[in-house]
Amino acid sequence: MPPQRPKNLRLLVPALRNFTNFAAAKRKEMKTLQTEIRLAARPRGFHLITREVMAALPPLPRAGLLNLFVKHTSCGLCVNENADPDVRRDLRAIFDGMVPEGRACYTHTMEGPDDMPSHAKSVLTGVSLTLPITGGRLNLGTWQGIYLCEYRDCGGPRTLVATIIGEGSDDE
Repeated sequence: MPPQRPKNLRLLVPALRNFTNFAAAKRKEMKTLQTEIRLAARPRGFHLITREVMAALPPLPRAGLLNLFVKHTSCGLCVNENADPDVRRDLRAIFDGMVPEGRACYTHTMEGPDDMPSHAKSVLTGVSLTLPITGGRLNLGTWQGIYLCEYRDCGGPRTLVATIIGEGSDDE
């Protein structure tokens, strides 16, 4: 015996149609934009890159998300305090202490003593960030900034992929 339709389905179908039409009328067009940002080589350390990233981006939407992804395995990205440079020095000391160079257990050593620890540190910080966009600006806290965490002594230039997803822009 086939399943029976609920008796109140006649009432539900028009309500769903109305909701779908309302949602379609109210929906704002979401746009996606992707670009790459090339960062100059930096020495080992935690480097504030907020201004550099913002200068390389097109105008941001009124509301949305910015995803940053670094295309390398021996550095990372993080958000942290942007005012006191002591924070950057302390973070470097903490990470170098947690994952020291020259441990006998490392087998991946062909690229130098800082390479394997750099890969491990990258796992700890991660290689991507997702940041909110509100009112056409990054919605960071007062003392927050975007950092490139360079774990190699000479890591070379780094490339970020910036993906912006959002609705509307102040240009529209």
